Amino acid sequence: MTAIRLHSYFRSSTSVRVRVALELKGLAYDYIAWNLRTNEQCSPDYLDINPQGLVPAIEIDGQVLTQSLPIIEYLDERFPGSPLLPAESMARARVRSLAAMVASDLHPLNNLRVLRYLEAQFGADMAAQTLWFRHWAKATLDPLEMLLAHSTQTGRFCHGDEPSMADICLFAQLLNNRRFDIDNAAWPTLARIHAACVADPAFVKAMPEQQIDAA
Repeated sequence: MTAIRLHSYFRSSTSVRVRVALELKGLAYDYIAWNLRTNEQCSPDYLDINPQGLVPAIEIDGQVLTQSLPIIEYLDERFPGSPLLPAESMARARVRSLAAMVASDLHPLNNLRVLRYLEAQFGADMAAQTLWFRHWAKATLDPLEMLLAHSTQTGRFCHGDEPSMADICLFAQLLNNRRFDIDNAAWPTLARIHAACVADPAFVKAMPEQQIDAA
């Protein structure tokens, strides 16, 4: 059996993504928690693992992989059961595009280090940070709702009736929205897909409140 060590933080949405992928694949892993609130990810011990000082990172076969989407794609190639990307090339591109809207356009503007920078450099209090978060969430989730609602390729999940990398990214983001009291009902298709994810035990096991470091 392949030994996998996941370096994670319970509330990190990027860590949620990788946890969902591991659960959907049925892969056992050791969970190593790093507290982002106390900057443990900046410690020499963690920087030896990932010099970027970000979670998640996984150790597998004596190597370290970072960045959630490449990790998910690696896991999908290495362990092809319960595929997270479709077999057909155009469908794969669609799933990657939907995932990238969240992972590349939305999340980088709303993650913890950006919010901390806004506070430290510009005096943005929690109210200002909430306005920032909500603005950028809406900027991506509005068009994502339109794309999914108007596509015949959308099924129970973002692409068809089985969960994919796109659903993993969407699920993690909508969980993150809870911290800023965003009503996901504004996006009925996204909310419906999120409900389908929550009905799957693999997604539930990956939720922040299910982790050993949840606090």
